[in-house]
Amino acid sequence: MTMSTSIPISDIDLYSDDVLAEPYEHYRRLREAGPAVWLERHNAWVVVRYDSVRAVLRDWKTFSSASGVALNDTLNTAMQGNTLGSDPPLHDLLRNVVASRMTAQALRPTQEMIDQRAEALVERLVSQHSFDAVLDLAQALPLSIVPDFIGLPNDVREHLLDWAEATFNAMGPMNERCTHALQTLPEVFSYARQIAATGNLQPGSFGAGVLEAQRDGRITEAQCPQLFTAYLVPSMDTTISAVGSAIWLFGRYPEQWDLVRENPSLIPNAFEEVLRLESPLQSFTRKATSDYDVEGISIPAGSRVVVLFASANRDERKWEQADTFDVTRNTSGHLGFGYGIHLCAGASLARLEGQAVLGALARRVERFELGTSTRKLNNVIRGLRTLAVTVHTTTKPS
Repeated sequence: MTMSTSIPISDIDLYSDDVLAEPYEHYRRLREAGPAVWLERHNAWVVVRYDSVRAVLRDWKTFSSASGVALNDTLNTAMQGNTLGSDPPLHDLLRNVVASRMTAQALRPTQEMIDQRAEALVERLVSQHSFDAVLDLAQALPLSIVPDFIGLPNDVREHLLDWAEATFNAMGPMNERCTHALQTLPEVFSYARQIAATGNLQPGSFGAGVLEAQRDGRITEAQCPQLFTAYLVPSMDTTISAVGSAIWLFGRYPEQWDLVRENPSLIPNAFEEVLRLESPLQSFTRKATSDYDVEGISIPAGSRVVVLFASANRDERKWEQADTFDVTRNTSGHLGFGYGIHLCAGASLARLEGQAVLGALARRVERFELGTSTRKLNNVIRGLRTLAVTVHTTTKPS
């Protein structure tokens, strides 16, 4: 890392294999360099400290999403006009179509179903003693819930995980991962247009509500598939990554699992601590619409700005012992789901799923014995691809 007389500059490639595999020391060095750092390799700024990240996310007028939130022009052009790639008033119009179905209160009737499926899945896996915590658990529960919630037919479900990975890889710079992903995304766009045209969705579902908004004239015919694209595949990855990371963390820090088992009321906060420490969504970008001062560093109008949520969530200025996994920590204010008007719309659903899994495991499992694991290298999403685990169980479920 080098410094000019007034501007922190870095030659780091945030999207290289080495950084994606082990990012946190790189993030720390960026935070030490300044609240905003110029990334030479990406021709963009990055904001890295908690206060600066939160300020950028709060100020949507200065840091606009209307030009897309990726680090390449190809996807930014394609995503303009959906909820991620828009500012108010268009953003508010689109988000209001789906927001009422995604609140904690609206999801309350769904909670019993989620709890039941989590219980059944965990009971089956625990009886096997050994399983893959990502493939068999973290992926399996959202795949059994989210497609039904959206209202998708069975014939498309096998594609969802590949589509999700491509969607987030396409949000990075134009590296090999992004280039490959951009070849896959036309399938996603084509399918979104198809279901918008055919209405092949389960009655009463989230997707059916989007179609109803089009028929009522609240959104246009063109906006309907854009909404499907925005929510079709990204709705699972936060949960999958967080649940996999939770098992990995509790396996490494069994004393934290003891705290959860002894006091199950800690489960919601424990899930939030996983989201803070191993943020599934590492970053999005914004475009500066005017000059902006970040603690004495001037970001010029027109700049592309990488907003590094995962760095903010480990900022020593905000969090005491920021790199420590502590399920009793006050996690209020973490940015694992973002912040501001673009706060993740699926956060409540992800929380229900994550808490249901941890609750079902806490009633049955004393220890997680970790085996081999592989890291998923994705331009935007951090998580494990596989995680072998053997569970040591209680005498009987309590």
